[in-house]
Amino acid sequence: MKRGKLAHARVPVRYHRHPLPVPKLVRTVTVKQMLDTDKMPNGLYDALRKSINRGAQIFVFVQRIALVERLAALMRLKLQFAAVAATSSKDPERAQKVKDFRNGDIRILVTTTILERGVTIPKSDVFILDADGGLFDEASLVQMAGRAGRSANDPNGQVYFFAKERNQSQIRALRHIRAMNHIARKNGFLHDGLHKGDPQS
Repeated sequence: MKRGKLAHARVPVRYHRHPLPVPKLVRTVTVKQMLDTDKMPNGLYDALRKSINRGAQIFVFVQRIALVERLAALMRLKLQFAAVAATSSKDPERAQKVKDFRNGDIRILVTTTILERGVTIPKSDVFILDADGGLFDEASLVQMAGRAGRSANDPNGQVYFFAKERNQSQIRALRHIRAMNHIARKNGFLHDGLHKGDPQS
């Protein structure tokens, strides 16, 4: 496609013509360290509280199925917030939990990449934990980030990459999203100027 030898259509903007939310990169401990110490880092706690207070539904993506239930329990405890659930490909109640998430009965859903596509929640924020892990490549990070900002009523949903280290997958995903916004802006597809979370593409 880059060499012009393959016909393709690039769609760099959503129907509502707002920029894609640009992820914020936040350094933090691993999910395993959180669970082993029974502690939630202040940066994660504060960001979750901010999303809860603005009324958002929150996707929390983790790398491994074994972490989802334990992390959901830790969040319920530390946030003193009951509307937290966990699901994965092994969860027989997954469909019902996704339905409850859509309805707002569940406000924070801890999950794996099974929900990285195909689920649209009008007012949602995305938290990707262990974003530097080997199971999350550029494509999956972009897909997960794409759960935020899909609605015209809430186009500026928040996206966070929480990780102990910054790696190439995170950097490439960030560049990918900024590049799409740049193309959309350059071609006049956006109607609201620079995105608040993106200082410059």
